[in-house]
Amino acid sequence: MNILNNTFNTPFNTAPFSKIKNEDYLPAFKTAIEKAKAEIDAITSTKEGPNFENTIEALDYSGQELSRISSIFFNLNSAETNDDIQKIAQEVSPLLSEFSNDITLNEELFKKVKAVYDIKSELDLTTEQKTLLDKKYKGFSRNGANLKGEDKEKLRAIDRELSQLKLKFGEHILAETNNFEMHITDETDLSGLPDGAKEAAKQLAESKEKDGWLITLDYPSYIPFMTYADNRNLREKLSKAFGSKGFKNDDLDNQDNVLRIAELRYQRAQLLGYKTHAHFVLEERMAETPEKVNAFLHQLLEKAKPAALKEFKTLEDFAKDLDGIDNLQKWDSAYYSEKLKQKLFSLDDEQLKPYFKLENVINGAFTVAEKLFGLQFEEIDTIDKYHEDVMTYKVVDTEGNLVSIFYADFFPRAGKRNGAWMTSYKSQMIKNGENDRPHVSIVCNFTKPTKSKPSLLTFNEVTTLFHEFGHALHGMLANTIYPSLSGTNVYWDFVELPSQILENWCYEEETLKLFATHYETGELIPMELIEKIKASATFNEGMQTLRQLSFGMLDMAWHANESPETITSVKSHETKAFGETQLYPDVEENCMSTAFAHIFQGGYSSGYYSYKWAEVLDADAFEYFKEEGIFNKTVADKFKIFVLSQGGTENPMTLYKKFRGQEPKPEALLKRAGLLK
Repeated sequence: MNILNNTFNTPFNTAPFSKIKNEDYLPAFKTAIEKAKAEIDAITSTKEGPNFENTIEALDYSGQELSRISSIFFNLNSAETNDDIQKIAQEVSPLLSEFSNDITLNEELFKKVKAVYDIKSELDLTTEQKTLLDKKYKGFSRNGANLKGEDKEKLRAIDRELSQLKLKFGEHILAETNNFEMHITDETDLSGLPDGAKEAAKQLAESKEKDGWLITLDYPSYIPFMTYADNRNLREKLSKAFGSKGFKNDDLDNQDNVLRIAELRYQRAQLLGYKTHAHFVLEERMAETPEKVNAFLHQLLEKAKPAALKEFKTLEDFAKDLDGIDNLQKWDSAYYSEKLKQKLFSLDDEQLKPYFKLENVINGAFTVAEKLFGLQFEEIDTIDKYHEDVMTYKVVDTEGNLVSIFYADFFPRAGKRNGAWMTSYKSQMIKNGENDRPHVSIVCNFTKPTKSKPSLLTFNEVTTLFHEFGHALHGMLANTIYPSLSGTNVYWDFVELPSQILENWCYEEETLKLFATHYETGELIPMELIEKIKASATFNEGMQTLRQLSFGMLDMAWHANESPETITSVKSHETKAFGETQLYPDVEENCMSTAFAHIFQGGYSSGYYSYKWAEVLDADAFEYFKEEGIFNKTVADKFKIFVLSQGGTENPMTLYKKFRGQEPKPEALLKRAGLLK
């Protein structure tokens, strides 16, 4: 019997990582798909007339074994992949896509779902049950259940191809990231680089049996070099390598993948009766339509652009005065911004890092969760991990009841994609009276400890950790009956609220005093540094906002386009989309779309705007905390009850208003960003 097809005989029913062999996956997927099909057959073949329990509820609880195997496998494909796993992913993805279509295009099943949906007004359903019924019905209608014969086959073919293209896109980016190394043998080329970054680069070179120093495209290596290295030519080389991922007309090129993904998504939307992919996606979002998204982005653009142009001019003048730079380029951005920030606020990350030892920041996040939501985190070593770097915790409430199992994976390595994300290995649900608790994970790429220093975080990394931990709390505190409505299974433009609101605590003196102590002396972070962090919080905010808006606009340019088949050049399409937001001269050999994993591999297609959308929510929500006290129990309880524990059981605006008592106002965000005086 395959280990993956058993109920895991492990503590807390956790994933048995060390016992799983790569060759277990494919047969386990096939077995789990067959079991899930049998569960669907049981729903369609029952002689009893369709009702909420035997159709809608049964459907939501079906396929749990398949869900668990998928979460284990695809999480590892992001955090600890290798050639074998990538090859299996290419085989498995079409099978899963096919199975998903087998369900949504199953006429007998849809008939039963529709029969229940058609009498919903006569049923005595709870709010959560009504939401589930709507979601299941739309899940069918939005995925082709109303299509006839030939069109159903077209949809299947599109979905099969899309699942493979998205994987290929991600594999190319990972390979590009791993393939590039800037090997430095002359120490003068490292001028300006902090000692910690130099030591990490030396350690990396040693690990590959090379002299000197290695700089890579992994964030903990790339960002310090772009921010501090005085050698402009090397910054240019590194920046161009980073910006040209998937754009070199070679085996790892993503241009055709991008064009094909955009075209297939459009064809799929048309087949289902939608004008574009964005119209299809946004029907299930708070924003509702591409027109609303574009209006929202342009409303913020109007406020941010004048500030951004002013900030850019200041930066240009500063670089000219300091180093005689006549033409400010993208590879100068982080370098001169950091220098200007130091000049204006006498603050740089190297001053702050000693106060942000990783372990202390983790404890800080845990303390915030304890003060707000009564959670306690205990590190345990009784459960299996997929890599020795992973930390594992048992999370309990004030009564000692299990809330969640929590995994944290903080350092970069070859088999791990860049960036930071939250994910889950097991959903929360209530079945047969038992509240099955979730297993949640956060994955980041922070600087590893070296021989002489622990892992010290930049302030930006501190906010990243709090951000992902906010997502994790959304998963951990889930308390719904049905798995598909649990935790982060919410509208995509609501999912960033719990993560983004938690970042606010990082700027508060009351929070920093809980954990920001010097790793060598134990001294608490000085008040003057806290003041400087707060004062510098809106530094270059106009430019930062413009950058985020440009990504949202690029996303819409790909997905709200009514004729993607006419796009022949990825680069020129992108350049046009960036027209209103461009500050720096274009770099001919760079292209963002070919490495824009959020929208071409992850789940953010037609959804990148939601980061800004959720910022409006989080600024408005945090204003409420500030009015009552940032650790105010009443406000925290309301946030926990109406936002964190409810998942997708109700319309997010309804939940938000239950928490806040009103709709969010964009003024709170503009004020916080310093864009509204």
